[in-house]
Amino acid sequence: MAKRPIFKPQTIPGESLVKVIEVEFEWFPGMSATQKKRSIASLHQSSGQARVLEISSKSEDPIGVALSAFNLMIKTKNGKSFSVEVAFQSSKVFERGGQFTDLLARSSLEARKDERLQASGSLLQFAFFGKDFPLEPKTYFYDWIYINALNQNLSLADQLKNFDAFSDIEFNPTKSINCQARSCALYVALEKQGILIEALESADRFLELAYLNVESKNTTSEHIMQSSLF
Repeated sequence: MAKRPIFKPQTIPGESLVKVIEVEFEWFPGMSATQKKRSIASLHQSSGQARVLEISSKSEDPIGVALSAFNLMIKTKNGKSFSVEVAFQSSKVFERGGQFTDLLARSSLEARKDERLQASGSLLQFAFFGKDFPLEPKTYFYDWIYINALNQNLSLADQLKNFDAFSDIEFNPTKSINCQARSCALYVALEKQGILIEALESADRFLELAYLNVESKNTTSEHIMQSSLF
């Protein structure tokens, strides 16, 4: 048996935007895609949720595969395009070596496995196209990048509303902090609570609405296509 979280968007204003549900389920050991998919099916069946979407390259649903941070793409105002994973890894600023912006030209897997990320001392902050992001709240920068990417891929983002909760079989909260499934749940919650458009006006407003629970004055659920960084 194993335990993993699933992430459920909350739709009532005033509630926490994302509910984390810890699920105990049968784990099928092994690195093969077949074993991963058996574990995913077990997790979903044990979750008590009717419609759970796995967000990873191991998902049975093509939507979940496309929404993997390795596959979901961001396009900046100056025309640059790269995956969420590349954006995240290249934005890390370390005490030794600084920031490795050359990773923007790498594949998702190459960026994730670059040895410098493990050999450059403590992580100090994130920096993305002239904007600095603190390490706290812990998922702030990752959520900001991922949700902006979602808002640029509306054909995928709109389909998230068809699901009750989201999982990522590779995410273990005892070993990792950021989770693409959590970011998807946060996106749905922001949209259904009518504050997505305001949250994406700026990184600072996103911080306030997504983490500091500041009440929004904007109740529209329209999408916006660009933020100040995108």
